Amino acid sequence: MKFKSRLLGDDEVRRALTRIAHEVVEKNKGTEGLCFVGIHTRGISLAKRLVDLVEKFEGKQAPMGILDITLYRDDLSEIGLQPRVRETRIPFDLNGKAVVLVDDVLYTGRTARAALDALIDLGRPSRIYLAVLVDRGHRELPIRADFVGKNLPTSKSEVVKVKTLEDDGEDAVELWELEGA
Repeated sequence: MKFKSRLLGDDEVRRALTRIAHEVVEKNKGTEGLCFVGIHTRGISLAKRLVDLVEKFEGKQAPMGILDITLYRDDLSEIGLQPRVRETRIPFDLNGKAVVLVDDVLYTGRTARAALDALIDLGRPSRIYLAVLVDRGHRELPIRADFVGKNLPTSKSEVVKVKTLEDDGEDAVELWELEGA
């Protein structure tokens, strides 16, 4: 892959997450029954930040969980014989909760679909919202995010890479070009 451009830096990422946190609280009409679930890997870092932001301006910490969707993917056979299954940890009851499912990039919608299947196997939330830092288009399934940090129209030959301070040492959103595309 070849680097094309840096689309968002740390200030833009911070502002986008702050806006999303405010929008979540507004749409949920407060924090009652609200919880966050981050999808491995960068969705976890982003969910933790959203929880911290909501606590900062609402004075109440929402519960947070982490979700691994590996075994729910529709391309599991293409991943290999031994897919890497990571931890799912949701230390609270999902039943009746307003769950904010958090991921870094929304692309085809397949990751979000897998996450919905995984969540429903764990409980019956009253509502599931989808929050993403970047929506890059090219949906293959009828899924859309409720909260979007930035809409970034891309071509299919491009790759959007989200970097988080916790996982990569910096906050950034970068655009890369697939070689030979």
